[in-house]
Amino acid sequence: MNLFRIILLSVTFIFASAAWSAAVDINTATSEQLTELKGIGHKKAQAIVSYRNQHGKFKTAEALANVKGISLKTVEKNKSLIKASD
Repeated sequence: MNLFRIILLSVTFIFASAAWSAAVDINTATSEQLTELKGIGHKKAQAIVSYRNQHGKFKTAEALANVKGISLKTVEKNKSLIKASD
């Protein structure tokens, strides 16, 4: 039974790690990478990059809503796909 738990936890960790690494880092992503997010086209992606260049790094994923044209609803739809590195 313990072996089964270890295997199950290992598999869960592997999938969680893969999901995290697939997340788009809004502090380093190019406009092309940002278009992978739901509801973010080329124009909004460029607005995110421009905002980041003017104001510095995003402290949280929710701060993405400070960009003109990006709503909290869009952020919530993408919450599992976004990370904001230091």
